[in-house]
Amino acid sequence: MPPGPVPPGAWNPAPWGPPGGEEPRQRLHPLSPALHGAKSLVVVIAGLSWSTLSRVGFGWFAVLVAVFVLGATVLSVISWWNTGYHVVGRELRVHEGLLWRRTRAIPLERLQAVEVVRPLLAQLTGLAELRLEVVGGGKTEAPLAYLGVAEASALRQRLLAVAGRAPAPAPTAAPGVPAPPAAAGRRLHAVRNQDLLVSQLLTPQAFLLPLGLAFVVAQFLSEGSWSFIAVASTLTAMAGVLLQPIRRVLDDWSFRLDAEGDTLRVHNGLLETRVQTVPLHRVQTVGVTWPLLWRMKGWLRLRLEVAGYSAGEPDDRNRPDRLLPVGDAGTGELVVAEVLPGVRLDALPGTPPPARARWLRPLSRAAVGAGLDERVFVARSGLLTRRLTLVPYARIQSVRVTQGPAQRRLRLATVHADTAGGAGAAAVDRDLGDAWALAAELTARARAARRADRPA
Repeated sequence: MPPGPVPPGAWNPAPWGPPGGEEPRQRLHPLSPALHGAKSLVVVIAGLSWSTLSRVGFGWFAVLVAVFVLGATVLSVISWWNTGYHVVGRELRVHEGLLWRRTRAIPLERLQAVEVVRPLLAQLTGLAELRLEVVGGGKTEAPLAYLGVAEASALRQRLLAVAGRAPAPAPTAAPGVPAPPAAAGRRLHAVRNQDLLVSQLLTPQAFLLPLGLAFVVAQFLSEGSWSFIAVASTLTAMAGVLLQPIRRVLDDWSFRLDAEGDTLRVHNGLLETRVQTVPLHRVQTVGVTWPLLWRMKGWLRLRLEVAGYSAGEPDDRNRPDRLLPVGDAGTGELVVAEVLPGVRLDALPGTPPPARARWLRPLSRAAVGAGLDERVFVARSGLLTRRLTLVPYARIQSVRVTQGPAQRRLRLATVHADTAGGAGAAAVDRDLGDAWALAAELTARARAARRADRPA
């Protein structure tokens, strides 16, 4: 497949060495070594720490930093010079290495999504990073860091086209007539940043934040020491208290959700912007959460489980599980109906466990339940924070019935509906006879839904 034209104003990556008539390999943007060197600078300074500065003095400290950064930059330049990528047939091949050459071939038929990520340094320099999600991959595959924004977007569209997941191209116009613009994605919802901030203030962490900060400051003042260890431990403790709500706000800043064909496009982030693609046919479950303090404003949160994305991904921001960080009931209905057509949040069935389950759940029995909707399996849980899990029947991989020792004495059982993503949903503490009947019904509905989903 011949390479597409380079967008106007973008850096033209230099091709080299087309072996056997293959498409020439393309290099990353020439500023890539500088960005990798800048990241190395932060790591080096953090590694050396202020204790090294106090021992060797500012002059030698600066020399050490310069030597380490220069070495990291030289290595980055060598790595950049020997790194290339090209599309060969239905594979993306990434070549890297100087002494030990390595070629990674990524089959594009297993491609689930190509994400454009822009960390802060990349935003300042007009660059972007391309990350690939592949079915069965343990983590994000072969990130291409860095490309120009226009190049990253063009390569993303090309990879999705080869994989057969790109939107239908716009109709071409007659010669001499300007082509009509490509259809843009349909905007589903944009979260107000004010609501995002308020939602993080209405969390237990925010209410306990003043107490945590007061405790940290009191501990620091009681020590009566301004040593490096005291300062570092105090700052670390304060960062631990502040980090979680701040990170959520930064990650979900300017959150926008668009529908584009049979995919959802998620835009979010402040210091690191992300554009993630969620293929609707890979959605395994939809989770709805009503935190205790959010219920007074009628807010909820939506999460996804998507097949092909590893639950063990070290950075949870790489998992496309965000569907709606905060929104009202009407917005939740709209988004759920887009992902699961025909499903209404306000009309879902559900029955609680039998009365004897109160011996196992004296407080939460009334909040637990399960039911069979026409299209999804419904499971409810949670007392203070209420949760609802929706599993389309076609996504159920297996059905299990389990019993613990206490459940056996009370003739209760739990029915698990497992999905390819690994989480699924469970109907807990059901009557034993009802549990087996529910398992049989789930198996039958899952089999029928999978048959209906198969192409004719």
